[in-house]
Amino acid sequence: QVHLVESGGGLVQAGGSLRLSCVASGRTFSNYAMGWFRQAPGKEREFVAAISGSGNSTFYADSGKGRFTISRDNAKDTVYLQMNSLKPEDTAVYYCAAAMGKNGYDYWGQGTQVTVSS
Repeated sequence: QVHLVESGGGLVQAGGSLRLSCVASGRTFSNYAMGWFRQAPGKEREFVAAISGSGNSTFYADSGKGRFTISRDNAKDTVYLQMNSLKPEDTAVYYCAAAMGKNGYDYWGQGTQVTVSS
């Protein structure tokens, strides 16, 4: 079992920045690929970014390319999402997730709210 806890969300003006953190506990963190997802009101949850267990590979949805950066510190069992140039359409609950294999994400956090005002 892996327990994930996100933090760092909040209210920010358009053009501002936030850094989300997700701390994992329960298993060897570096064994898991990690991802960030988000869900806006009335919309389905969507992929934002992912990073391999080693941190050497990263992947981004088009919506965040050039603005968002995913990173991880395996010594701290933490994955981050740096979000710059935020837009009102980035408003959502952001979730981190952990994947042991290649069949999807096995564990999810409770989410952290990000609100971007115009």
